[in-house]
Amino acid sequence: MEDFVSWGYARVSSVSQNLDRQLEQFRAYGIDERHIKTEKLSGKDFERPEFLSLVGTDAVAPSMRAGDSLVVCSLDRLGRNYAEIQRWWKYITQDLKCSIVVLDMPVLNTQGEGNLDKNFVADLVLQILSYVAEKERLAIRERQRQGIEAAQAKGVKFGRPPIQKPEGFDEVAAKWRSGEITATAARRSLGLSKYSFYKLIKEEN
Repeated sequence: MEDFVSWGYARVSSVSQNLDRQLEQFRAYGIDERHIKTEKLSGKDFERPEFLSLVGTDAVAPSMRAGDSLVVCSLDRLGRNYAEIQRWWKYITQDLKCSIVVLDMPVLNTQGEGNLDKNFVADLVLQILSYVAEKERLAIRERQRQGIEAAQAKGVKFGRPPIQKPEGFDEVAAKWRSGEITATAARRSLGLSKYSFYKLIKEEN
């Protein structure tokens, strides 16, 4: 009988974060060190080399074979975009014919007998999670909009503050326009950045 492999996939969003807790969970689950993939990249999309090495790309065959399992400590370690999670979930379970195990949410696990029923439950839960996540994103956006409107009503200005015209700007600008001095010399004499100098020039026109 062929032995199926459990692959652990651990992810954190930045290099300053620690993977140890996830790795300890994989060891406790019994995953061989050789079959643990780690990444320190954002979960906003799935363009991650180690993840793609597991599931494969157009140019590279997947490390996972039919019957293998992908194990993650929690769903957000897989990713944070639920629409993309659903797409990859379907690909892994249906196209690759592999199982997925989410250690902190067993209801999502598709491993073992009765795979059809487990897939149905997992897909249903993913749909619910996706709906809740989208509602939360919309709620956050709405709260931000309301906050901005309330602040604007109180006179709060957003965006870059207006650039103050330094003393002597008009004279220096006139010399630059007439070709007496270069833009670099004009900027330096006024203590302005390139962006600020040309912004003020544009406002004059």
